[in-house]
Amino acid sequence: MPPSPQAYRPENAILTLGDAFYDRVRAAGFPETRLRFRNDRAAAEVGLETLSDDEWRAHFGRFAPLPGSLPEPLALRYHGHQFRVYNPEIGDGRGFTFAQLRDRTGRLMDLGTKGSGRTPWSRFGDGRLTLKGGVREVLATEMLEALGVETSRSFSLIETGEALERGDEPSPTRSAVLARLSHGHIRIGTFQRLAYLRDEENMQRLVEYCLAELFQVAPDADPVAQLLGLVVERTARLAASYMIAGFVHGVLNSDNINVTGESFDYGPWRFAPTWNAGFTAAYFDHNGLYAFGSQPEAIHWDAAQLAVSLRVLSEAEPLIAQLDMFGEHYRLAIARQIQFRLGIRHPSGELEPELAGAIAEAVGRTLAATEASIDRFFFDAYGGVLPPSYGPEWDEVRRALAPFESLPDARSHPYFTDAEPCSMLIDEVEAIWAAIDRDDDWAPFHAKIAAIRRMGEALQAGGK
Repeated sequence: MPPSPQAYRPENAILTLGDAFYDRVRAAGFPETRLRFRNDRAAAEVGLETLSDDEWRAHFGRFAPLPGSLPEPLALRYHGHQFRVYNPEIGDGRGFTFAQLRDRTGRLMDLGTKGSGRTPWSRFGDGRLTLKGGVREVLATEMLEALGVETSRSFSLIETGEALERGDEPSPTRSAVLARLSHGHIRIGTFQRLAYLRDEENMQRLVEYCLAELFQVAPDADPVAQLLGLVVERTARLAASYMIAGFVHGVLNSDNINVTGESFDYGPWRFAPTWNAGFTAAYFDHNGLYAFGSQPEAIHWDAAQLAVSLRVLSEAEPLIAQLDMFGEHYRLAIARQIQFRLGIRHPSGELEPELAGAIAEAVGRTLAATEASIDRFFFDAYGGVLPPSYGPEWDEVRRALAPFESLPDARSHPYFTDAEPCSMLIDEVEAIWAAIDRDDDWAPFHAKIAAIRRMGEALQAGGK
């Protein structure tokens, strides 16, 4: 069956950037294409939910072009700071942009891949993805989406039948190819590459593309500063949402920061069990550069690298002015996220950043001092009232919550009658993978996705 004609709107806008931005590549030929996960909820947003499983495997396992979209895959070129060390030798090394299309709101979306084979940027890698890595990415994106984080969507996971050797896990291990639906794949590192090359013409082209296609705004009198301002706002929102979700991305390099502020590319991620600023996700993050509490500073630093790159086209002063807005945007985003996660609002109906910010500070201090479970707290406190079991050490949080009221029917969803909150800590991730690895048992994986989506329904019921 072809894509749904009512919702399917293919695009190829990225081709207007020209060959300086990408390399045309071919997908690897895989021994098998065993469909393990298809995200029909996301597919419905871009008119692809009507594909049969065979058609799905053809498009997302063999990468037959989607009608009217890109005729061939594109491996994007970029540079980036990796743990603050500049690297000009990177790009899409095991993935590519496979298609572009519009979602139901008219946003330009990319279907990108992970594990689809070698490209000119693979260096010494094999261009493949482990099945465990694919499973982990699906779990991360589903959980983050439920918790109100702007994230790429894991669209498809197909097991490919190859045995992969990896130094950091038991080998040989199983292989997979992932497709993800993202609001663009233009990274801060995309701009860094053009600044490194002193390519003013293509830098200007990229600024125009981002404003028109990704942000859907007309350029103002200073489009370069305008773009930086939009990116600063979106990345500040990203940082705030990570904190209130208790999430640690693990690798916040500038090539992993999408200019739309959408979180993507999940490797060693973890959710923090407690509010521990020093909690890290990546075993190789020896100095805690991307630890839980360091994420806002890390993302701000990456945004500053965009400002530095845009100096190719702009004077410093307007860029500095935009960059300096990060803190204000972050505080406003924290206010929104804490009200969303706690199911509360101000009686006036107006967003009160100072009051909501006070809640965030009180919650952070008290969670850190008590070493209480982040997930348990937000579950118990949803609706803005702490149970009596929360003793005097929580009085600062109670005082901060006092000016707010519960959303209507905040706890009416059956989720809030559960004995335990839905969480995604590392032990559960490993148990889900162990069932797949040992017994090819996918039931815990699919049950967890259903539980996450149920939690998301409960949190979204009051609106964000």
